[in-house]
Amino acid sequence: MGRRARLALILGSLSAFGALTIDMYLPAMPGMADELRTSAPMVQLTLTVFVVGLAVGQVIVGPLSDAWGRRRPLLIGIALYVAGSLWCALAPTAGWLIGGRIMQSLGAAAGTVLARAVVRDLFDGTAMTRFFSTLMVINGVAPIVAPVIGGQLLTVATWRAVFLVLAAVGAVLMLAVAVALPESLPARDRAPAHGHAFRTLVTDRQYLRYVLAAALMFAAVFAYISGSSFVLQDTYGLTAQQFSLVFGLNGLGIVVFGQLGGLLVGRVTTEHTLLRISLGVATIGAAGVLASAALGLPLPLLLACLFTVVSTLGVVLANATSLALAGHGSAAGAASSLQGLLQFLVGGLAASAMSLPGQITATGMAITMLVCAAASLAVLHARR
Repeated sequence: MGRRARLALILGSLSAFGALTIDMYLPAMPGMADELRTSAPMVQLTLTVFVVGLAVGQVIVGPLSDAWGRRRPLLIGIALYVAGSLWCALAPTAGWLIGGRIMQSLGAAAGTVLARAVVRDLFDGTAMTRFFSTLMVINGVAPIVAPVIGGQLLTVATWRAVFLVLAAVGAVLMLAVAVALPESLPARDRAPAHGHAFRTLVTDRQYLRYVLAAALMFAAVFAYISGSSFVLQDTYGLTAQQFSLVFGLNGLGIVVFGQLGGLLVGRVTTEHTLLRISLGVATIGAAGVLASAALGLPLPLLLACLFTVVSTLGVVLANATSLALAGHGSAAGAASSLQGLLQFLVGGLAASAMSLPGQITATGMAITMLVCAAASLAVLHARR
């Protein structure tokens, strides 16, 4: 395996930490509520706290990596992730499970934020956008294989096996980083960990425009991620295995369209134009999801509209991330962490808002998706 391919595989896997940790246990969520004798919103809370922890952890790790380099915070974070996964596997109650998910999320934050920072250390311009597109392709594999693996594990074991598998994945990635990922930020280029970088970022309107657009689009898809297991299984009657296949197909859409976006950028169109088109398509698809849910239209139409929304995510994140980080090479860790904070914080808020009525419905999920997708498009079109 060549150096670039090895780098893409490791960084893509690290950037997929969050998606993998979320998606693998989605098919088990209804069963977890039964075994732990708790409600669906309480189980959904284990997802929300993971996302919020993932957001907060990135703000801590990003600036530290600008001061210490990328490898040390990354290895510490993965070790914390493995410990949190084992905690979840042994949790006797929903409260203990939430505690384990917080530990997991803080560890996963290191992989998510530092994968982007390493790419910014090593690439510029269109080359950076194309490499981010490659990461989105690898990242998109997680929604394909994770719920399928989770669904199949449930046929032979309980939901606790899912977290044991996640602990094993973390251990393998920790070994890969230790052996095959060199330090990308030389000591001469490091900067003290203080608030100056964040002050610069929050006054950069162009940076904020792209990271907010990405965060809102992520929130639209996260509403689907956090609600679809209950909507498609409890409302539409899919089995855990059928849900896993549907979820995996949507992940395949991220892979295919992410790769297509990487081929088009710099050759046929610009990053900004491709981003604008993708957000427009996502908004139309979200409107279709709402119409399908509210009018009781056939399930295949609902699934087609969901596919349309989710498939755009890889294109949106790759191009928005490249455009946001382009002017902040000296503070890539801080810039990446602030993007991650907004992305997962907005996603967590969207998921919480969706479950406020006390139950998760198809219409509630669809409204959340449409509001977030439309807001993302509006932010992108706002005056500079």
